[in-house]
Amino acid sequence: MILLGTGTSVGVPAIGCGCDVCQSGEPKNNRTRSSVIFGLRGGNLLIDTTPEMRVQLIREKIGLVHAVAYTHDHADHIFGLDDLRLFPFMIGGPVPLYCQSQVEARIRRSFDYAFNDGPETHQGSRPRLVFKRLEMAKFEVLGATITPIPLLHGPKTKVLGFRIGDVAYCTDTNEIPESSMRLLEGLDTLVIGALRYTPHPTHFCIDEVLEVVKKLKPRQTYFTHMAHEIDYDTAMKELPPGIEPGFDGLSIRLAM
Repeated sequence: MILLGTGTSVGVPAIGCGCDVCQSGEPKNNRTRSSVIFGLRGGNLLIDTTPEMRVQLIREKIGLVHAVAYTHDHADHIFGLDDLRLFPFMIGGPVPLYCQSQVEARIRRSFDYAFNDGPETHQGSRPRLVFKRLEMAKFEVLGATITPIPLLHGPKTKVLGFRIGDVAYCTDTNEIPESSMRLLEGLDTLVIGALRYTPHPTHFCIDEVLEVVKKLKPRQTYFTHMAHEIDYDTAMKELPPGIEPGFDGLSIRLAM
């Protein structure tokens, strides 16, 4: 498992910002939009297609994406989708997209050219994709069992986290329902969104994440979806043992 991106929706450095973190020489403060890839028995499962997807995959030398699962339909999580066009040539068929109905609807609107019935101008001129509707039940993909984790991202937006074995990925949330907390028991590693130090209406802040960690007690916790308020070196000094800011390119052992 590799964290491809650990930044908030505008990334870090933020455009036009002169703050210490955005101007930092610390590479771990450079955060592309949040995404992760799981190396499974049957291939690579990408979580979300960020606007920097191509850069992220090249940077980490990821050869192929065999399937994609989506947490939700916000722009920073879907707008790199067109860069999936290359993979059908290599995997011998369309790329399966595992998502909920509202995510499928957004993708179909935003990338309407990928789903029209007209002839292609040339092979590969539009992505070859096939939707796989996600319900709340466990599902099988690439030789692994994936558990969807229902989360809330503000008062109205329902999103998903994912658990594979003893690792869970829960970005873009500010509330974990009690039923979902039960799905997160017994984790070795939790990757969870921690936007900043102060509260936010749709994201956990650091203190809120620390409360979640107290309840779940994973062996190791990494933050993702971090804004430029969080400096990597400062957070490393402040956070308790077993809790760290993640960074782009962080590799995490996956036991299934």
